[in-house]
Amino acid sequence: MFFKTIDFSKYSSIKIGQPAEVLMIEKDDEIPTDRYLVGGANNLLVSATPPPLMMLSKDFATIEEKDDMLIIGAAMPTGRIVSYTKKHDITGFEFCSKLPGTLGGMLAMNAGVKEYEIFNILHSIKINGEWILAQDIEHGYRFAKLSGIATYAQFKIKKGFEQTLLDALLNLRSNQPHNPSAGSAFKNPKNDYAGRLIEAVGLKGERKGDMQWSNIHANFLVNLGEGTFKDAKYLIDLAKEEILKEFKIELKEEIKLL
Repeated sequence: MFFKTIDFSKYSSIKIGQPAEVLMIEKDDEIPTDRYLVGGANNLLVSATPPPLMMLSKDFATIEEKDDMLIIGAAMPTGRIVSYTKKHDITGFEFCSKLPGTLGGMLAMNAGVKEYEIFNILHSIKINGEWILAQDIEHGYRFAKLSGIATYAQFKIKKGFEQTLLDALLNLRSNQPHNPSAGSAFKNPKNDYAGRLIEAVGLKGERKGDMQWSNIHANFLVNLGEGTFKDAKYLIDLAKEEILKEFKIELKEEIKLL
């Protein structure tokens, strides 16, 4: 293992943060239990005082076929997974084209698009050195209780990459803002949409400094240039407060605040 300085104002998708020393975990290292694991930083909002951080090194950015299984390292970017499965005519991963980041991040939050979720195609995860079946891991909408650090995952190989599905999912991006963001800020409450609620309380387009609830999709908190953690947190808290007051609904963050 080794330390690497990562500037989260450049590395994170929302472009907020500052340089921090991150412990890089290599293959066969004993993984610390006192550090927060960072992946692609696509759903992170990093404060000026984050907890001790660590990250899986490129040793875990691997993909291989063994018997009828596809074994993927948790540091593998989703874009490379889609490219590999397309090249080798493997289906099931088309929805990953809509999701930035790494496999590890997808596993940790059971990431998905519409009815497609990573746990729907998952066979097992290697957690703290032990393979655990997906069916034995508690999971649901945008959460999974991994009880440790995921380093690899296995998927049963099914042939027949669906280009039409890939194209349809990519088309969904047309209603997403192009400014830096961390994706959906809140999980959708049952039978409703966080974006609709934010708009209903009049906060769509609301701005604090250079942070704004997007005019394109209200559940996206976007950075218009020089956005700060403080201003982002203000808008998150404001939305939660107004929606609780108006609709008696307590929104849960999908974005992770460190």
